Amino acid sequence: MRRILLSRLGQGATVVALVVALCFALIRLVPGDPFATSLEHETIPAEVRARMLQVHGLDRPIPEQFGRFVLNAARGEFGWSHSRNQPVATALAQSLPPTILLMGTALLLGWIGGVALGAWLGWRGDSPATRAAGGLTLLVMSVPEFVVALLLVMGPALAWGLFPIGGMRQDFPAAGLAGAIDVLHHLVLPALTLTLLVGAIVARHQRRALLEVADAEFIRAARAKGVPERRILVRHALRNALVPVLTLAGVLFPALVSGAVLVEKVFAWPGMGRVVVEAVLRRDYPLVSGAVLVSSLFVVLGTVLADVAVAWADPRRRR
Repeated sequence: MRRILLSRLGQGATVVALVVALCFALIRLVPGDPFATSLEHETIPAEVRARMLQVHGLDRPIPEQFGRFVLNAARGEFGWSHSRNQPVATALAQSLPPTILLMGTALLLGWIGGVALGAWLGWRGDSPATRAAGGLTLLVMSVPEFVVALLLVMGPALAWGLFPIGGMRQDFPAAGLAGAIDVLHHLVLPALTLTLLVGAIVARHQRRALLEVADAEFIRAARAKGVPERRILVRHALRNALVPVLTLAGVLFPALVSGAVLVEKVFAWPGMGRVVVEAVLRRDYPLVSGAVLVSSLFVVLGTVLADVAVAWADPRRRR
């Protein structure tokens, strides 16, 4: 287990370094600079713009800028966000908890619901109910997450007025029970959007994995001993069929990170995805680089946790 963990951490560190370096270079190679719009006026001298670039270190070569970014990031400093007029670390600290809450809720509910639905589909066999449920999961998988988000906005939010869009209180948890209720009220629709996507994907994979072990020798032996069907499903079939689904969890986390960007924008959720979109549009280099670094770390962490869970579920993987 220790060797698996160390190996995955080493690979993850390499991936994070490559992703951050690539993003750092690409955003700076695009024509223009962060002050091209705000300081591009005939009444503003060119010396002012050049001075701003010098103050923020953007007049230096890209390799030198990257070296400074790495050294500062090692000390927990990501620079100054000119678009938000605050340190990048502060902007990320404010937007990261809502994103973790959204993605954690969607991943947990979607994984539990998808495993339960997939186990039912695989164990019940072919019937009108299972065919209808399987077709519904395929339909949900085929619809992009932003389309599902827009449908929920037009229905439960705008037409029925059941849930709000934007305006979530920022003083939670200091606001106590009232703040918690407000956050949960705003969380329902964006979390439901991602939960449907995750649940449909997990259910399809869980059904396929369960069908592969349904006729295994240990299942037939358990039936021959008179073990109840429910116990066979939970104690024998489901545990062996969970290994591919646990591996899938490591892939779903990066998908949630990218999908949350659009969902947060649609529902005005004050998370890191929305911050990244605004930072890219305003060419806020330090904020984009810091957000990419944090997102990459979470993706690697999710993949490592998925590998550890697979090794726990299947002792053969530990060797």
